Amino acid sequence: MKLKIITQERVVFDHDVDEVYTRGIDGEFGILKGHIPIMSALDIGLTKAVIGNETKVFTTMGGILQFKDEECIILTTAAESGEEIDELRAKEALERAQKRLKEAQARIDAKRAEAAIARAQARLKAKLTGIE
Repeated sequence: MKLKIITQERVVFDHDVDEVYTRGIDGEFGILKGHIPIMSALDIGLTKAVIGNETKVFTTMGGILQFKDEECIILTTAAESGEEIDELRAKEALERAQKRLKEAQARIDAKRAEAAIARAQARLKAKLTGIE
């Protein structure tokens, strides 16, 4: 089956894969060849593509997934492969977001900080999972 991960800026991934695992708003799920058509809203998290014995890991920052006719399309706000992520920068972003959360005066500031923490954690997970 074909997997395409697409953001507004670029096509992050466009290859044939054997399996796809990702995080929907209702939890994690997987798709294998021959899966029934599905559409799901995505949460901030990891998307894993299995190609033979190799696993490629990507961050997906929300969006939508559609699987139909052996093609899985993920449209997301932002996505990166684990190999592209700067670990130091992701750790610094996580620390900044955690500090903002502690200092948040308003509920809206807390929500923004929580979203920033989730994005930074997803990036770190993708980076560390991508290391074999």
